[in-house]
Amino acid sequence: MESICVLMPIPMNSYLEQELQKRFNLLKLWTAPQKPQFIKEHADSIRAVVGNSAAGADAELIEALPRLEIVSSFSVGVDKINLAKCREKGIRVTNTPDVLTEDVADLAIGLMLAVLRRLCESDRYVRSGKWKRGDYKLTTKFSGKTVGIIGLGRIGMAVAKRAEAFNCPICYYSRTEKSDTKYKYYPSVVELASNCQILVVACPLTEETRHIVNREVMNALGPKGVLINIGRGPHVDEPELVSALIEGRLGGAGLDVYEHEPEVPEELFGLENVVLLPHVGSATVETRKEMADLVLGNLEAHFSNKPLLTPLV
Repeated sequence: MESICVLMPIPMNSYLEQELQKRFNLLKLWTAPQKPQFIKEHADSIRAVVGNSAAGADAELIEALPRLEIVSSFSVGVDKINLAKCREKGIRVTNTPDVLTEDVADLAIGLMLAVLRRLCESDRYVRSGKWKRGDYKLTTKFSGKTVGIIGLGRIGMAVAKRAEAFNCPICYYSRTEKSDTKYKYYPSVVELASNCQILVVACPLTEETRHIVNREVMNALGPKGVLINIGRGPHVDEPELVSALIEGRLGGAGLDVYEHEPEVPEELFGLENVVLLPHVGSATVETRKEMADLVLGNLEAHFSNKPLLTPLV
């Protein structure tokens, strides 16, 4: 398979890059001074693209690669891949579900605790020497808070199970009510936000879910409510989020994703009721290796005419 050309648009993971180089002819697009020219020069030889949550295969790239057979995503989300165009052209698409579920769910709970108990602010309080001048202020309890989850898929369900260990009642919104769960279902996100104290975004990003958390939802969640986003940045109307937090219409937020990564609204930097992470939901050594192995396994299966491990298209 060393002669098969695989295009990687941006750097992702050193282990993945090394293994791809061992097994395929890896083309690193980010190293090319003139990217359009680079793609044009290699268009007839590229048979696979490896993408992730930041860069995948849009319609323009797919059209530019006439021999493209498969797009293997180093992420569970595939919003950077034009799935309709892939279906139209018979291009296979894979992602990395399941292996990152636990890490992302762990992080969601961590963000809830960090926001409500002001863990980051408390850490700064000690480091700055302020503790010598007096105790830190009282914070808010997490155990027993009602947790509302947008999207009760693999990650949403894993968040729910963890929150239950803290005696948190669980409710959720999804496109359809789940018959195999005891959790309370609400038919709209506004109703969900009105009936929970912590709102977690855990659904895939589609045109329907873009800005699913808007001004109305934030107002429903209210000045004591906390928003946790471990989904995708565009799920949340970011300017409205900034306004709601600054004006006190929303109690707090724990964010791992943003609308225009790596750009983050600077207005959030000074708010102690906000915890900001640099999109690290699945960023552990163990999980990133498992994700990379899935990408490699899918590529090798495809080019060996074997069933794909995690097919989407």
